Amino acid sequence: MTTPLKTPAPATGGRRALVLALMALVFTLMLPAAGLALSIFAIVIAIHDLRLLNRERRGIGMATGAVVLSSLAFVLGLVTTGFQLYFSDELNAYTECRKGAGTVTAQQECSDQLMRAFERKLGVAWPAGVPAPA
Repeated sequence: MTTPLKTPAPATGGRRALVLALMALVFTLMLPAAGLALSIFAIVIAIHDLRLLNRERRGIGMATGAVVLSSLAFVLGLVTTGFQLYFSDELNAYTECRKGAGTVTAQQECSDQLMRAFERKLGVAWPAGVPAPA
């Protein structure tokens, strides 16, 4: 029987995982679905690096930070994607309204329609101190 091949710890010391986690966080803020996919990949790489670094008794700070950041990106991407899916009809109507709005008054009417659509869907009034989307 042969002995298993021992994979050496990456020379990057978790930097690769940390860069992926930061990219996932940025992508989550711009394109939530892409950030969600990238955050899953970053979590897998970060956990892999964490296990390898821990096995060789090297510093695990960057890999741990990568796990935390990519988990945050995953949760944020999940919430944002869920929000977009739940309110997709309202957001599409708002986008179409804004395309046809040629004046400031028409654009304000589109924002008011979006607020009313959110109120209907959620069943609660729009908070007084929160401005309407512009």
